[in-house]
Amino acid sequence: MNVRPPPSPSAVTGLRALFNERIVILDGAMGSMIQTFKLQEADFRGERFQLHPHDLQGNNDLLSLTRPDIIEKIHGDYFAAGADMVETNTFNSTAISQADYHLEPIVRDLNLAAVGCARRAAGSASAKLGRPCFVSGAIGPLNRTLSMSPDVNRPDYRAVSWEQVTAAYTEQVNALLDGGVDALLVETIFDTLNAKAALFAIETIFDGRGEASRVPVMISVTITDASGRTLSGQTVGAFFNSVRHANPFSVGINCALGGAAMRPYVEELAAIADCYITCYPNAGLPNAFGGYDESPADMAAVLGEFAASGFVNMVGGCCGSTPAHIAAIAGAVRGKKPRLIPSPDHAMQLSGLEPLRVG
Repeated sequence: MNVRPPPSPSAVTGLRALFNERIVILDGAMGSMIQTFKLQEADFRGERFQLHPHDLQGNNDLLSLTRPDIIEKIHGDYFAAGADMVETNTFNSTAISQADYHLEPIVRDLNLAAVGCARRAAGSASAKLGRPCFVSGAIGPLNRTLSMSPDVNRPDYRAVSWEQVTAAYTEQVNALLDGGVDALLVETIFDTLNAKAALFAIETIFDGRGEASRVPVMISVTITDASGRTLSGQTVGAFFNSVRHANPFSVGINCALGGAAMRPYVEELAAIADCYITCYPNAGLPNAFGGYDESPADMAAVLGEFAASGFVNMVGGCCGSTPAHIAAIAGAVRGKKPRLIPSPDHAMQLSGLEPLRVG
């Protein structure tokens, strides 16, 4: 499989210039778009996995290898709708997540194929639309957690270790960088310790590869309910203090809640983070049938208000959003100024479940 060279310094510089110029548009959901194609087991198996001994339907990341035409089309549709950046189809492309399908040995192939789909779509869209189109490497939260026990009777038990999580992220990040992503997006974070393992792996890789290998690192957390906390218990302020050492290009909130319910947490994060702010909510909360009811106009109104309030630098959609949602969001924020990054607060900032400022 061909491996692209790392992004040129001009690509990294161009991404930063775009964030300074205007509010940037991210793509929308991948999974709900894949569902519209009504794929069957044979689509997931393709030729390569016809004899694989485990069911594969539902392993959406595998489609980058077996149905790249579909993944590339979805990326292309988002670019056509106004997205400046798409995420690779790699949310579950780690050995830990792929163990559910007994596909741990193909993780590198999955990531390289996914970047290839996104890069081809970006190249075509850029040539057609006459504007830069960027690719971020999506790094999901894993299906196992370092902070919590899956067994209520064994609170000390962990289903995975720090070393295993770091190794899984290291394999994925190396492949994403080899494929040629413009940025890395550690997203849908529900357990800060998992995210810190990903950030540790990323920084270790950058150190080993040299400064020329560095790309922007974007971080996005999930607030699970109206408590305003992550699943592992942190407020957004405490979460930011936990990850600010990574000098992120951006930090933000995605998934779990609809945009309206995110407002106080986006506002809080925008007031304290000395980096860009991102927000890509679900199209509302899931309904009784597992669908999402917010229309493109609904999402656009909420994110347009966030933009008008000076909260955000990049917006997009998560679960249930479509190219139509992204087109409406792009229209709603067009012409609105991006959030200005505040000066760093040099006081000691600590974190537990809540933040502590000393000084």
